Amino acid sequence: MTPELIDIGANLAHESFAADFDAVLERAAAAGVSTLIVTGSSAESAEHAAGLAARHPGRLYATAGLHPHHASDWTPALGRRFRELALLPGVVSLGECGLDYFRDFSPRADQREAFAAQLEIAVDLGLPVFLHQRDAHADFFALLREYRGKLGAVVVHCFTDTAEALADYLAIDCHIGITGWICDERRGRHLIEAVKLIPDDRLLIETDAPYLLPRTAPKSAQKSAHRRNEPCYLPYVLDAIADARGQDRIELAQLTTRNARRFFGIEARE
Repeated sequence: MTPELIDIGANLAHESFAADFDAVLERAAAAGVSTLIVTGSSAESAEHAAGLAARHPGRLYATAGLHPHHASDWTPALGRRFRELALLPGVVSLGECGLDYFRDFSPRADQREAFAAQLEIAVDLGLPVFLHQRDAHADFFALLREYRGKLGAVVVHCFTDTAEALADYLAIDCHIGITGWICDERRGRHLIEAVKLIPDDRLLIETDAPYLLPRTAPKSAQKSAHRRNEPCYLPYVLDAIADARGQDRIELAQLTTRNARRFFGIEARE
């Protein structure tokens, strides 16, 4: 039995999906991935994501935000554009936004400014936020905690940090998104223990496609030239989490799907 799944983070606006987009959706459906949240991480990708959601209502939804890699692009005009995008039908969250001190593609001060500005928009519009944090926990948590009482639902997407960071996020009522990182026995070993600490009602699953192809995915995917991740590989993330938590995979699928529908305000499909 293939359980219904929701991929809360798929970068389907990425150029690698342009040539076979319809086939990607077909493979996702065949794998039980009924609904996908398309990540917007720049003005261009957010507009593309919103357009995809408009063309596939009830199947695709979108986020709209500026990734910290692009934080130097932030201007008041861009903020106004994200406000407009966030009000479009099918756009269900602000983000992807946050801090990334691992790459530092934008100066850290610019990252903090863009992050705070987007949290302000989320507060004003009453939208959930889809957040990114890498090697920036102290500053990220301090800023998030400052706004948390005014924000609605919050997910720390693609969580790969420590159990201590996880405890901080759970203490301020955040959801946690887990990707195929947990399928990597080299880098993701710590997540096998940490994922056990996430309450049932705070757990969400995602691929972050085309990135983070699960190492447990079929060999044909592992050996392909591009090693592109797809939403159809979300069941491999589900299975790794179920094994780590000692939960039945069907029950885990049901609870993460319920969580995603509640988080993004998505109606159940008939």
